[in-house]
Amino acid sequence: MERQKSRAVVLLSGGMDSCVCAALAARDHIAAAVHVSYGQRTEQRERQAFTMICDRLGIDDRLIARNEALRAIGGSALTDPGIEIPESVAIGHAIPVTYVPFRNAHFLSVAVSWAEVLGADKVYIGAVEQDSSGYPDCRPAYYRAFNQAVKAGTKEGRIQVVTPLIAMRKSEIVRLGLELGAPFDLTWSCYSREDAACGTCDSCVLRLRAFQEAGAIDPIPYAVVARKI
Repeated sequence: MERQKSRAVVLLSGGMDSCVCAALAARDHIAAAVHVSYGQRTEQRERQAFTMICDRLGIDDRLIARNEALRAIGGSALTDPGIEIPESVAIGHAIPVTYVPFRNAHFLSVAVSWAEVLGADKVYIGAVEQDSSGYPDCRPAYYRAFNQAVKAGTKEGRIQVVTPLIAMRKSEIVRLGLELGAPFDLTWSCYSREDAACGTCDSCVLRLRAFQEAGAIDPIPYAVVARKI
């Protein structure tokens, strides 16, 4: 007799990494997907990606939440139209202006709250430390600390935030996604455009490089592909 699958909530932004996470969650659990809009530049396109990915993966339980605080707080090129999105070549070793201050805490709070209502044991998030922009809320130590807060601050203390991709290279994530049948053609990673990906922001360049190193073709349209990837 096949054991009944447990429930899990997956944070699904609509990007490449979260899509692979959603494919993993849908494979191993009865998955529910949550998307948080926060006034980012590509808000509508990301929400569209979320819906289409859920349809393709057969995830029926969905929650779209709106966070007004992050746009009001500002301090990021993703939420403040007065701060320009830099090209990848302009980003150095410091944390870039595309970092949204403490964003993942906001997202995880929504996901953990919903997991508690649904009776889910796990919350999946596609955080990646390697081959990333260097955001501090994508570090393993952050999730270890957050899990302690979840344990102390929920009724039964059994919900666990899991980060299956955090130690992987981006090219490895692409290969895993291809093995899982993750719908990369529906995803959106660009920081600045909604019609065709810009091809020059850090997110686009990291994504293009990952597909190139994995020996695969990125299926989404690009306006420009940076000369050096």
